[in-house]
Order: sequence, then C-alpha cells, then structure tokens
Amino acid sequence: MRKPRLVVLTATPLALALVLSACGGGGNNNQSPAPGSGNANGAISIYGTEPETNMLPANATDAGSAKMLEGLYSKLVGFKPEDGATYNEVAESITTTDSKVWTIKLKPGFKFHDGTDVKAKNFVDAWNWGANGKNAQLAASFFADIQGYNDVHPKDPDGADGPQKAPDPTVDKMSGLKVIDDTTFEVTLNGPFSVFPSKIGYHPFAPLPDKFFADPEGFAKAPIGNGPLKFVSRTPNVDIKMTRFDEYSGTKKVNFKDLTIRIYSSQESAYKDLLSDNLDFMEALPPSAKAGSKFEKDLGDQVLKANLLSISGLAVPEYVAQYKNPNVRKAISMAINREQITKTVLNNTYVPADGLVPEGIEGYEKGACGEACVYDPAKAKALWDTTGFQGKVTIMSNADGGRKEPLEAACNSIKNALGVECEFLPATNFGQFRQVVNGSKLTGLGRSDWSADYPSIENFLVPIVKTGGSSNDARYSNPAVDRLLDQASTTADKAESIKLYQQAAKLAVADLPKIPTWVEKGIGARSKKLTAAQLNFRRQLEYSSVVVK
Repeated sequence: MRKPRLVVLTATPLALALVLSACGGGGNNNQSPAPGSGNANGAISIYGTEPETNMLPANATDAGSAKMLEGLYSKLVGFKPEDGATYNEVAESITTTDSKVWTIKLKPGFKFHDGTDVKAKNFVDAWNWGANGKNAQLAASFFADIQGYNDVHPKDPDGADGPQKAPDPTVDKMSGLKVIDDTTFEVTLNGPFSVFPSKIGYHPFAPLPDKFFADPEGFAKAPIGNGPLKFVSRTPNVDIKMTRFDEYSGTKKVNFKDLTIRIYSSQESAYKDLLSDNLDFMEALPPSAKAGSKFEKDLGDQVLKANLLSISGLAVPEYVAQYKNPNVRKAISMAINREQITKTVLNNTYVPADGLVPEGIEGYEKGACGEACVYDPAKAKALWDTTGFQGKVTIMSNADGGRKEPLEAACNSIKNALGVECEFLPATNFGQFRQVVNGSKLTGLGRSDWSADYPSIENFLVPIVKTGGSSNDARYSNPAVDRLLDQASTTADKAESIKLYQQAAKLAVADLPKIPTWVEKGIGARSKKLTAAQLNFRRQLEYSSVVVK
C-alpha cells in the first residue's frame, strides 16, 4: 500500500494547521499486509447488520450501511485507520486562502464502476441532490455549512429543518458550489470552517455518476461507485455481495477478490462462525466472549484492537411528555451504575462515559457531564420523587449486536435506584429499530450510539444536538446551543472554534437530550483464513489491510 499524502493547502500557516492537526488515539496491534502477499483471488466474509435505509451515500448514517459504502465509494479525502489523519484520495489538492472559499482539484484516472470518468460535476451534482429537502436524505444537514444550503433545504415555520418536515425548495443548486472545469470545483462556505477538509471524507460527500440522476430509485438497488469494490447484490436480512474493481486507481486497493457482508440477528451466531472460520471478521465481540476475557483464549493472535472514537448513550425523546422534565432525565442518568455495568456485563471492554464527546477527540473535557453521569442512587431517588413521573421507564434498542445485555442491566439499575418499573424493548434488528427512531416513534429512551465519521468534536455535536441534525434522535432543540455551534463552525481559528464547541457541549449535556453511558474499547477479531487485517478508528475493517491466506 502506498504511503498516503497529506492534504495540500497553499494558503496561510493557519489554514495548513487546520488539516495537519490530527485527533484520536495512538497505535494498535493490528497487522498490515506485505506488498504482493496473500491470495489476491480469495473471498472473505464479514459480520454485518441490516442497513436502515436504501444506502444512498447521503441517506446512510448507520454502521450497517457504512460497511458497503466504504468499499463502494472513494471520497475526496481518506483517513488513516489508526487515528483518522486525513490524506488526499480523489482530491489532487484542496486549497484556500481564508478557510471559507475552497478550490478542489481532482486526480486524473478515477473512474466509476460503469467506466465513466469521475468529474468535478459528479461531486457538485451529488452534493446538491443530497442537500435538497425534497429528496429527504437523512444526512442532508451535513451540507449545511455550504453557502445556499438553506435555499435548497428551507426550514419549516417552527424552525425544525429535519428531512421529514422541510417544504420543497424553489431552487435545486447551492450557490456555494461552482464547477470550474472537469477536474476543478469551488466550494464557498457560510464562513471559515476549520473542519471542512476532514468532513468531506464522510460518505454523504461521495460523488455520483450521471446514471444516478436519471433513476435514483433504480440506482439505489444497484449502486455504481468509484471505490475499490463494486456492488454485486443485496438480499435483505441475508447479505450484501461485492467484488473487486480492478480499474480502481486510488490508494486503498484491496488484496482479495470478493466480499460478502453477512447479516446476522445475533452476535453469538456470528462468533460461532468466526471460531469455525466460516466468518472472517467481526468488529466487536458478543458479551459471552468478553466474559472473563474468554475471547483471548479462543482467538489468541486473531484478536484485533484499535483506539475507537465513539460513544454510547440513550436518546431522551423531546416529543414524549413524561421525559420533558429535566429532573426525570437527570435522575435516570444518576441511577445508571456505569462502573458496575462496564466492569461486569461489558467485562472491561468499555469504560463509563462522562460527556457527549469521547476521550481521544481534540476538545474532550473530562467530567463534562458532571454529577449527572455519576452513579448516586440516593440523590437520584430524591430527585425522582419530585418529578411526579407516571408509568414505567422504557429503553428500546435493536437486540442484535450485543446491545441487549448492557441495556437490560441499565434498566435493572434504574429500577433498583428509583423504585420504578423499567422495561427493555427489543427490536428485531438495527434497520427496524432505526425506522422507529427516524419516524419519531420512540415511547421512551432509545439507544443512540455514535462512532466518528471524521475525527472532530464537531462531528459529536452538530449531527446529535443541533436542531434538525441528521442523528438528533431526541429531536432536541436549544437555540443557544445552535448559536454556539453556528459560531464555532464559522470560526477560522481552530483553538477558538474548539472552545465554542466545548461551550455548546456543556449546554447540551446539561439538558441531557442524550444520556451518556459508556465508551467502547476497540476489540474485534479475524479468522485463521486471514493473515492480516486491521480494525480502524471508526470500528470498521480496513479493507486495504486484508490479506487472505
């Protein structure tokens, strides 16, 4: 694998620092492939969960979809797997003089899987389509930093700009996007934005071929990308099949021929297949394997570790009346014994969360959540008794993926501390669960985990707590938080921008629209069939690292 190049900025030292400063953890014990090693015509299979949507780049915000999209599309920049540092992928250069207007030049040679060239207009047209309110893409708000976003995605009268509420726009192009020539385009933002060169490595910013715009619905069933892997087929609740794109010219070439993402309803079943070499990779292991560190005996040097940038939590829906009282949210949070659950049920493979931003992200502040995230059953009960809460507390989540056991334990902790009935409500799979969340149909708390799309404090706040954010599962809205986030996102000085994000994080976590619970340590595994594989900072298999025996 060729050494990746850092993003080039030709302007000021400040602008250069915006890209060269990297967040995240250090090393891991994963293995990297030796050039030309392994069986280049081999086939691999990996653990998957049912995607929540049709998996168009601007509509997929879940981990199940990401496994396909990561192979299918190459974006302007890529991320180093160990810490998320950016390097140029499709971009030849990304330049600016003020961190507001950016000129992007593309490398020659990138092609879509249908043989057509990747051109500047393929990025511009894809971003305009993804941002357009009438297309109701879940990740539309990721384009909100671009000038003219509010014209293609107008807010509704009450100020919520989520995709289900936004009225149709009167224009279909953002004024901040301009094609210069086949290999160059210009992006004008609402203001200086230090995170932009990293943010554009996220899936919604992928290019789309001309064929997409003729038939978006048909395209979603047989997508065409520009990445190292081509789409072959998808059978819902069974698998997604992909194969190598031999004309791929990027840095993330794969060393195998075929990939099958196998959809499981149980991590336990997947783990059994892994042990018998009928499955080649899992990015996380089931609670039974973690108990007593059993996985270390089972797998030995097949265990893969990484410093993840992620956080788990429970969304508290604003639209459910009995949870509107802030004391209800705080009492529930203080009633969760994070230390005990992470040590016993999760067997020290997680640590307690103490805010909305995890350690390893620049701008993390220890103890940001304060006493609300510290287990104190006496204080929790005294506070709870002032609320007049009626009924039972519920926690909903998909039951697959090892999510059931710790959330049942959280329910028991809430019940014991507060003296209120608490019930875990399982959804059959992740796709079904996300339909409930996206449809604003939660009746109580809902699992709301988040892994970094790109390593920035902005990524742990804007999608989660800003009004209309793509993953604002609580439907939380606080104008003061919104103002701080807008100010942070238009502040050129990175240090000052981070301070504003920290202020927004403190305001938001005080409201507890999302109750932080725990932070995962990265532990996955490969089969004996693979001689090398790497678990990356986003809790995914780094496809270019795989070597088949």
